[in-house]
Amino acid sequence: MANQLRQQIEQISREKNINPEVIIAAIEDAILTASKKYYKSNEDLRSRFNKETGLIEVFAVRQVVEEVEDETVQIGLDEARKLIPEAEVGAEIEFPKPTDILGRIAAQTAKQVIFQKVREAERDNVYSEYSGRVGEVINGIIKRQEMGDFVVDLGRAEAILPRKEQSRAETYQTGDRVRVAIVKVLKSAKGPQVVLSRTDPALLMKLFEMEVPEIYDGTVQIKGCVREAGERAKVAVISREKDVDPVGACVGMKGTRVQSIIRELRGEKIDIVEWSDDANTFVVNALSPAKVSRVSIVDEEQRIMEVVVEDKQLSLAIGKKGQNVRLAAKIVGWRIDIKSEEEKRQEVEAEMARMQRIVEELRSLEGVGDKTIQKLIDAGVGGLAHILEMTDEDICSIEGIGPKTAEKIREAAVASKVEWDRRDAEEQARLEAERLAAEQAAAEEAQRFAEEQAAAEAEAAAAEAAAEAAGAEETETEAAGEEPAGAAGDDAASPVSSAPPEAETAAVGERAGEGGEPDGER
Repeated sequence: MANQLRQQIEQISREKNINPEVIIAAIEDAILTASKKYYKSNEDLRSRFNKETGLIEVFAVRQVVEEVEDETVQIGLDEARKLIPEAEVGAEIEFPKPTDILGRIAAQTAKQVIFQKVREAERDNVYSEYSGRVGEVINGIIKRQEMGDFVVDLGRAEAILPRKEQSRAETYQTGDRVRVAIVKVLKSAKGPQVVLSRTDPALLMKLFEMEVPEIYDGTVQIKGCVREAGERAKVAVISREKDVDPVGACVGMKGTRVQSIIRELRGEKIDIVEWSDDANTFVVNALSPAKVSRVSIVDEEQRIMEVVVEDKQLSLAIGKKGQNVRLAAKIVGWRIDIKSEEEKRQEVEAEMARMQRIVEELRSLEGVGDKTIQKLIDAGVGGLAHILEMTDEDICSIEGIGPKTAEKIREAAVASKVEWDRRDAEEQARLEAERLAAEQAAAEEAQRFAEEQAAAEAEAAAAEAAAEAAGAEETETEAAGEEPAGAAGDDAASPVSSAPPEAETAAVGERAGEGGEPDGER
């Protein structure tokens, strides 16, 4: 029995990968719980595994005291010395309790406690093993599907591949082998839950580390990686040695290295760009394959930059549904405002027109000298509307302008504003008339085109009808020509039948008379 218990402990330890001490502690707790449930006393019961006999022993422990207050947990000094002569106050004496009389219910309780302790130990092992492996790439087998999520068998544990962590370009079947990244390990009431991912950038980085020896040995480093799983990804790399091209090392001979990664990710496009600590250079590399004309930083604190590309390169720089510029902004860490050369030219022209309008409005102030107008321009006054919004204190705060001049400027601005509003209204009316005229011309052109199209269709229909009529007439003529020719042939074949009956009879009589006369003469 003792040997059998030890063998079972060792077997469970190997199967569950649990320390044998943990299993022994579980059995001790189970026997102790069963003993307390059986004896139903206030004794201080304790259990211990005897390695020599291989049995679980239960003891009632009593503490040695001078005056006994509770006999269930205490023993007098004199009585203790009868059992153990060297006993002292404060010592503990163990009294064995039989365990072979615990019964079936107590054994069932012990069994449940052992199972619970073993499960808890197994969960702790799984958590301690995988919690330190977050970010690693491992292989697993699809076991089953639950509400869109897949349960993956990792060998010693089961993990979950949530729907949000699955690539849209991939489909899985039960039994498929998948390579996944561990993103997190959660503790729950049912045990630790290992969460896997096929969309995490860590998966792509680990795949590069496995395929590219230069990344594995540290010669080439991956500085950043962003993905839109199943569609496109960007990887920024840098070389620690001048003689090693980081991009070329990742691509491999004829693209063999990156192609194997693309196949693993089911055709996901991968852009490998060279990392740079200069933001302008980095964003030019990140927007590849598009060619960038120039880059300017708009707001360094807010990390906003403006990128200008050629008109033909705009769609390539933006990418399908904005993927290229979106991934570039993520990997660079800046907000990218991308424009074409034509858009930038129109923006500059609009800004120059606005500045010209401001200067013209200020120069239209009657009674205000050129020097004062120049002071307003230098102070950043934005036209007549801006002057009317300013208070007298604001106008007087401009160097060289006093209260009288400020009042004069305000009066001139009111008068000029009326004139400029009238001009704007006339210009707006002219533009509106031109727009309406253009719309009317377009409508007339569309109507004319529709009429021409209808006429062409009617003409084509008439021509088709005439062709059909001509064909039918030709068919009838051919049929009529074949009928007379057949009648003539019949007459030629039997000419006698075409003669009248009387003529035929007369001819026969003449031949008969001519033949009779010579016979009479003879």
